[in-house]
Amino acid sequence: MPSLAVRWSHEEVFQPDAGPTEERGERAVPEGEAHHLALVGLGDEDVGHGVGAEQVGADDLRFDDDLVLEALVDGELADQGADLVEVGLGRFPDRHGPTVAFRLVLDLLHEAADAVADALRTYSSWRDLGDRPGQYRLDVAADEVVVPLLERAGVGVLSEESGLQFADRDVLVVIDPVDGSTNASRRIPWYATSLCALDGDGPLAAVVVNLANGVRYEAARGSGARRDGSPIAPSGCTELREAVVGLSGMPARRPGWRQFRALGAAALDLCAVADGTLDAYLDCSVNAHGPWDYLGALLVCREAGAVVADAGGRELVVRGHADRRTPVAAATPALLDALVAEYSVDEARGPVIR
Repeated sequence: MPSLAVRWSHEEVFQPDAGPTEERGERAVPEGEAHHLALVGLGDEDVGHGVGAEQVGADDLRFDDDLVLEALVDGELADQGADLVEVGLGRFPDRHGPTVAFRLVLDLLHEAADAVADALRTYSSWRDLGDRPGQYRLDVAADEVVVPLLERAGVGVLSEESGLQFADRDVLVVIDPVDGSTNASRRIPWYATSLCALDGDGPLAAVVVNLANGVRYEAARGSGARRDGSPIAPSGCTELREAVVGLSGMPARRPGWRQFRALGAAALDLCAVADGTLDAYLDCSVNAHGPWDYLGALLVCREAGAVVADAGGRELVVRGHADRRTPVAAATPALLDALVAEYSVDEARGPVIR
């Protein structure tokens, strides 16, 4: 069975002032809107003729269980060995949801999360430890299922468990197969698979799935964020004294919040800020979180309207297996400022709660 290949082109193919042509069709991109192309097809077929994004509907493109793309173009099902199909990457500013290409990436991320959920459904060795500190065998089992699936789909992978694979590919999926694996080992129902697809412009699409109850968060750049298919938004809280704050680790003193919760899975904690369950998230550990812990939820937060920053002011979108950050999130900029003000930056250790 052939595998899915995704090839990305970052060239602007529609000029904002371009008039309609036979090749472009009747629709031009509005002023200031870049429109890119994704070339999506099977295996390593050479790029052949394509169709414009306006000729392909989101419902006409899907993944089956073997990640084989079926494209319905002009009413006819494309042959599975056909040349690559050209679809639009980018969107018009109506915010009606992801475009075709974004939907394709989201479908791949959902497929990957499903593979982890299926692998753990019959898993029994929940408390068995892995080969490194903090690792469980369940982390490795999930990684062994999901990384080959993503690699066959034509994307690079940065996984907490197995590192960086195919870094030269245009799309890199950053994944924590099981975030909150200690919770999982104790069957505390707050652990997740977190995936974020990055392209040259940063986070492109993200999926975070609570593996205990199936709740799904997804986001695509410029298209908003959803929980189980419904749009989400943060609480709007602006005052620390009114905030219910999720914690990773414990601060040496109480910074003045209303209440706190230490839940144990950064990706889900951050998504809880995105949907208003929590007002904020505070990382009290020192440079403990890798990009797989927070990147998926970062996009969910930003697309929902929440704000996320590193406590030390560093760039959060990083691609190295050794990179570590201190993410802080809040429903509003004012609340984020109040949280960040609780940190001081130690030159040797990084940002720490004062």
